[in-house]
Amino acid sequence: MGLFKRAGKPESPAQGVDPTDLGTLLLQGEDSIDQLARAHMSWGLGSADRWGLDQKTGIITWTFPDKSATAPAQILGSFSPSSGSWLWAWANESILPEMSRDARSVRDWAEAHGHHALAQPKVDADEQAAATLAALAVRITRATGFYRGPGGNSVAIITFGPVTLTAADGSTSTFEVTFD
Repeated sequence: MGLFKRAGKPESPAQGVDPTDLGTLLLQGEDSIDQLARAHMSWGLGSADRWGLDQKTGIITWTFPDKSATAPAQILGSFSPSSGSWLWAWANESILPEMSRDARSVRDWAEAHGHHALAQPKVDADEQAAATLAALAVRITRATGFYRGPGGNSVAIITFGPVTLTAADGSTSTFEVTFD
């Protein structure tokens, strides 16, 4: 598995946790996504009537019958099941540069730690490979929100920050996840 082997580094037995070990980061990222999903379901993530992302403001919005939820967002990349590919946001000309900051930080981290496969603009990917890339990116960026935004031919992979909930009467509250 070329994606999980550090370039130019022989494989060696683990002697403590290496913060650049992709296997460890993958497990942590998958766990983070599970925890984030459970936490954000409490305000309704996954059950909205519709969603939208305004690249100019950097705000993602979910609309429900009785409320709306908004949060600052970043686009990590997009997965196209039909073409079997993942495209990092920093390589996608339709994504504004300020919306791909997290994706660029993954690329920069990968280059700095010898994981060059993670720094390729476009990657052949099935559903499992896309989930792996998303989990690694969530862990590397320490994202506190994660959303798979369904679209026409692809799925946008989005991270987000604190969520502002606005009820029909105009009252607001904030939902935020923090990791130790």
